Amino acid sequence: MEDKSTNRGEDLATSSVVLGKKAINFPDKVKNPEPGSARVIAIVNQKGGVGKTTTTINLGAALAELGRRVLLIDFDSQASMTTGLGIKQLQLREQYGSIWYLLNDPSANINDFILKSNVPGLDFIRGHEDLAAAEAAFVTEIAKEHKLRKMLAPVIENYDDILIDCSPSLGTLTINALTASNGVIIPMECEYFAVLGLSLVKKTIDKIRENTNPELEIYGILATMFERKTGHSRDVLELIAKEFPDELLDTIISRTIRFSESTVKGEPVTTYASSSVGAISYRRLARELISRGGAK
Repeated sequence: MEDKSTNRGEDLATSSVVLGKKAINFPDKVKNPEPGSARVIAIVNQKGGVGKTTTTINLGAALAELGRRVLLIDFDSQASMTTGLGIKQLQLREQYGSIWYLLNDPSANINDFILKSNVPGLDFIRGHEDLAAAEAAFVTEIAKEHKLRKMLAPVIENYDDILIDCSPSLGTLTINALTASNGVIIPMECEYFAVLGLSLVKKTIDKIRENTNPELEIYGILATMFERKTGHSRDVLELIAKEFPDELLDTIISRTIRFSESTVKGEPVTTYASSSVGAISYRRLARELISRGGAK
């Protein structure tokens, strides 16, 4: 297949360079992951359209390229991640085979629900529109916050990293994801109003630490949809760096049409447009996350 690239000749955007600091380099070669339980990572933001699904798919694919065994969980009723990995609408409507069915049938075997992507080492469990009913469906259940953690237990040793694409809310599903996770990545669009929501996400994480998961960490805030040609994107990045200096990831995800094209194609940008800036950025993010201890 002819490789599709974009922004040829344009430098990769990073927080350190954009903010006028010393450039940071992450090694191309990484150590093999240590054996043991998977690192579970929730991709969270209560705001929609900030790049959660794009990040889940492409970070997962980049980690798989580095030799990690990766499982993706589509935990959003819009099931965009499922569509982005090539599942057609007819299969998408079937409840059996989805994460929703697993949540509602404790006797179901999770291994029967795991699908293979076109990337070696990258598996996923598809979403379903009925996830939208989770708030009402689980309201009377005891320990409902732990449903996803219990569901993942049988396969936690089979993977190195498990990424959860969360719904754009801070309700029952997101609380389940945070309770099941070791850490959180917060994708944030480089727009001023998006910054205002960060405090709410952090408050939710603090509540999870207090009540259901004291070990939960923030692995990083990921600046997405960055526009190099606009001063606004730089201003927002400076604001994030000022307010959350320890959490801001160095890798930046710039806006590119290749993400939309790869979604239509039903595959990660790392295979659809392997040499594009988008693919290179997510490969760099995978190496950064490993170096920071956020991925195995």
